[in-house]
Amino acid sequence: KQKLIDGAKKGMVDSIGDPYTVYFTASEAKEFLNDLEGTFEGIGAELGKRDSTLTVISTIDGSPARSAGIMGGDFIVRVNDEDTTGWSVEQAVKKIRGQKGTTVKLTIVRKSLDKPLELSVVRDTITDPSVKSEVTSDNIGIMRITRFGQSDTVTLARAAAQDFKAKGVKGIVLDLRGNGGGYLQSAVEVASLWMRDKVVVTERTGGKVTDTLRTSGDAVLAGVPTIVLVNGGSASASEILAGALSDNNAAKLVGEKTFGKGVVQDVKQLGDGGSLKVTIASWYTPNGKNISKEGITPQTVVPLSDADFAAGRDPQKDKALELLR
Repeated sequence: KQKLIDGAKKGMVDSIGDPYTVYFTASEAKEFLNDLEGTFEGIGAELGKRDSTLTVISTIDGSPARSAGIMGGDFIVRVNDEDTTGWSVEQAVKKIRGQKGTTVKLTIVRKSLDKPLELSVVRDTITDPSVKSEVTSDNIGIMRITRFGQSDTVTLARAAAQDFKAKGVKGIVLDLRGNGGGYLQSAVEVASLWMRDKVVVTERTGGKVTDTLRTSGDAVLAGVPTIVLVNGGSASASEILAGALSDNNAAKLVGEKTFGKGVVQDVKQLGDGGSLKVTIASWYTPNGKNISKEGITPQTVVPLSDADFAAGRDPQKDKALELLR
């Protein structure tokens, strides 16, 4: 009976035709929240839909997916020999995740390769802090944000910013590559580290502005030369942050065109433990651009090839450091 009820709810929500409006069962809702906070058992890849095809948006540093060579932009066409045509992201996640130590077989299509790749990936427990930072030997701060969680992102980003300020860094690289998004408010609070009382994003419903979100608090990094790294795996909240910093002339963008997700979701908790993640608005950068499907193209476009990835080279980061130096 419960399967029929859940199926009816999923079918009703799917009929809207919006890939970002989704019904979660109680177990799926728990997994979704765990994802945002960075603890789960699986392979460590964030999935999305591109042209109705299951697509890897990004992989987590040190994850089984990253170790297996899976890259953002890869298409997953089969999971354990099952065709993924018509699958939702949630279906794919349910199939790919599993107990630590078990194996999942993925068939990957990559635009740069002539034939599909078949990869066997051993699942593991994925625990990943959303912010990592370091200061180079020539005093440039590097802050990498992999998602915008609710519990740790702002705290860790603020601590990194205060460390950069204390050390008097001469420039900052903010790495948002592969960041698939998360909580909008976290992105706004991170933007507040660079900007004082500036528009981060406007939300519009039916073409009318319904909300304007601005930075607040002490912008400890205001005026520090900053370059933001983005790529095709930078989506949603990370695009909001990159667009806000760029439009307000607080940073320059380097890398590749972003994913292009310009909609806002709200998560409604339901009485049965499930939840509804529903699109409620479109968001626009301070200069009035909605990036749905188009994405944001950096001022300095630098590709990262398969050969670079395989050799451990990072020409995008190298270019950012070069420009700051």
